[in-house]
Amino acid sequence: MQPLNIAIVHPNLGIGGAERLVVDTALALQNRGHRVHIYTLHHDAAHSFSETRDGTLDVRVVSSWFPSSVFGRMRILCTTLQVQSLARHVAADHTQYDVVFVDIVSAAIPLLKYAQAHILFYCHFPDLLLAPHETRLQRVYRAPFDLLERMTTGEADRVVVNSRFTQETFRRVFPTLPLPR
Repeated sequence: MQPLNIAIVHPNLGIGGAERLVVDTALALQNRGHRVHIYTLHHDAAHSFSETRDGTLDVRVVSSWFPSSVFGRMRILCTTLQVQSLARHVAADHTQYDVVFVDIVSAAIPLLKYAQAHILFYCHFPDLLLAPHETRLQRVYRAPFDLLERMTTGEADRVVVNSRFTQETFRRVFPTLPLPR
């Protein structure tokens, strides 16, 4: 098999389960001879897996001037703007990627289409089910982001999940999209 150029887009490369998945995926792809670049908005060497700081993996930190919140509020708005900024950077990179692996936030997918690569989205769990929708204000605030998640998730060439539970939840939340693997 011809070696592929692969970009992995992950918002915050710290220490956690999603980050371990990203690191292990990148290592497995590299071990198969592929070239892998991890793009992130934040990477703290003091709080990260060793492979991301010892040169084993190519980690590219892209700064965003968008804050992570506004006075502790509007986190989803800020995260969406940050991830879209990250996606613009990846799409504008001179590296021609064969595959872009998007982790966690689907709002990056439409801009990553400009990279002219196959887009793989790893859906941990639909964000719209994790956010509170109890008050009218919460429902009004979340409505455009929930719609954006529904629209952008469907833009991926392939969606994958990690369990039958998440697959069934995905089917219920996104009934018009192909069932992920």
